[in-house]
Amino acid sequence: KDLKTAMQDKDKNKLNVLRALLSQSLNASKTSSPIVTDMQMLALVRKNAAASKQAAAEFVEAGRQDLADKEAEQMKIMEEYIGEVKTVGEEEIRKVVGEVVDALKGGAEGAKLQMGEVLKKVFSKEVLGEKNVERADVARIVKELLSAK
Repeated sequence: KDLKTAMQDKDKNKLNVLRALLSQSLNASKTSSPIVTDMQMLALVRKNAAASKQAAAEFVEAGRQDLADKEAEQMKIMEEYIGEVKTVGEEEIRKVVGEVVDALKGGAEGAKLQMGEVLKKVFSKEVLGEKNVERADVARIVKELLSAK
């Protein structure tokens, strides 16, 4: 739908971004790890946004402000799409991870919990497995809670 709208509006920057994302998604579908979830697509968009940011910085360094502006515009378009994906908030992640840590500590008195053990339980289907959650955020929170307790 957005692709069609961009074509009708003759919005070249948005059109280029959407075509690139569709192309990368299609190429990924031909590999052993196709994009099937929103989080995988979000990761792809974030990766492209980071690449655009780096390219813009390199263009500024090389004195090509016109190309830097183009990359910045494309990055802005990707940031809009990143903002549209609903993910689990940090407070909810903290609550869930805290419950999992407490449950695992209850079963193993005095034993030190391993981060992998907690992450495995947190990402199980019953807990956060089916929700849109940023794995890096969960890992960071688990690390914080394990070092605090």
